[in-house]
Amino acid sequence: MNSNNNVSDKTLFIKDFRRKRHILYIVLTIVLLIAPFIRLGESKNHIFLLSFDHKVLHLLGIEFNIQEFYVLPFMLIILFVGIFFITVMGGRIWCGWGCPQTIFRSVYRDIIQTQILKLRKKITNKQEVLKLNTPAKKIKYIIGVFLFAIISLIASADFLFFFVPPEDFFSYILDPANHTILLGFWLVITIFMTIEVCFIGETFCIYMCPYARVQSVFFDNDTLMSIYDTKRGGSVYSSTGQLIKLSPKKQDPNNECTNCMRCVQVCPTHIDIRKGVQLECIHCLECVDACSTTMSSLGKPSLVNWSSPNAIMKQTKVKLFRAKTIAYMVILGIFFISLILVANMRTTMLLNITRTAELYMVRQSGAVDNAYKFLIQNIDDREHNFTFEIEGEMANYIDIIIPDYPNVSDFSIPGKSDRTLVVLLRAKESLNNEQDKDRNIPITIKSYATDSKDTISTSFKTFYMYPSQSYIQKKLKN
Repeated sequence: MNSNNNVSDKTLFIKDFRRKRHILYIVLTIVLLIAPFIRLGESKNHIFLLSFDHKVLHLLGIEFNIQEFYVLPFMLIILFVGIFFITVMGGRIWCGWGCPQTIFRSVYRDIIQTQILKLRKKITNKQEVLKLNTPAKKIKYIIGVFLFAIISLIASADFLFFFVPPEDFFSYILDPANHTILLGFWLVITIFMTIEVCFIGETFCIYMCPYARVQSVFFDNDTLMSIYDTKRGGSVYSSTGQLIKLSPKKQDPNNECTNCMRCVQVCPTHIDIRKGVQLECIHCLECVDACSTTMSSLGKPSLVNWSSPNAIMKQTKVKLFRAKTIAYMVILGIFFISLILVANMRTTMLLNITRTAELYMVRQSGAVDNAYKFLIQNIDDREHNFTFEIEGEMANYIDIIIPDYPNVSDFSIPGKSDRTLVVLLRAKESLNNEQDKDRNIPITIKSYATDSKDTISTSFKTFYMYPSQSYIQKKLKN
């Protein structure tokens, strides 16, 4: 009975963050791989797609035309504020638990090099220098790079699926001569990813990653991080950052740190967490697992914990909800609600009107025409017939004429399509009594689907120019 209790005591403090992190890696990988292939709603739109080819944005099954890209600023603000919020609350938790760089390094170093090719002895020693001192090891090393290059090829294709729909991507790569830009992007991303993961490694996280450069600004004493408890373990470094020659146990027998160095050996960014908060720490919590394994064998909790400086010092729970984090949550909520409201304000048609270079034309009959170009976009999935009308008082004085169509409402636009029309606005009677001055008349033109006037309609404000009486008389004489 005592023996069983002893075993349970030894395993009580093991958190096993590595297993939890790897489960999250698998879930994220599966979600990102299948997300581009999921289509929502009757329109079969993607969950997220920013297509520069089709000039559309798909967001949770809703398609936004290029003229509706006003939702993008809201998305970018939510993204950046969300990053700030995560950093304030959890430090570099994204780096250790969600960043593709960290995931790919785990795949390459821990799975390919260590478990498959046996180039490394064990995944718990990340300080091991890889020695390619035999032809067999060199061949294995090349095989490892080749295997990861295949993974990079798949991962970079999956990344491009969020900008080029998979159904287009596969047809495009079968015709490389006409899609060299896409093929070039695919290969460049693959090559960069392979070089970055296989050769640069965690050096990217330490020196090159822009997030690492700014994240320290958002830290405070309540931010979650990997932190060593000097009260229990004893000091390993002086206040100036110099290594103390005597181990903690030799300094004081009551210090609990055994100086086993497992927390140092397992660190992917090659730091000693016992030195204190460091920019290089990516919060992968490998050191927490290593220390909890050692200390649990002594029936004690880990000396390295996922906690905060204040929580360690005061021996309290981490204060996640505080003024700073609540403020970020409020800001995120405001912009998220704004995004929803703006997305719901979208229309099912768009109208853009531009005047031609000539201000007006005086016909021999005395009629005055203004020429315009109308661009009508049917954003709905179904085909509709469209028409135009002038709103307000000017409808009694100005006619709409479309030379290519005898009936103004006699044209249709297929779903997800647009059409450009040359339109004439013709005055029914004289609208200017001024002898030597042109008249600029504001007008509003409404366009709508004849079969769905209440739901598919829009208006556009422009102006109609009527010439002076002297100009009309001159033109009629000529």
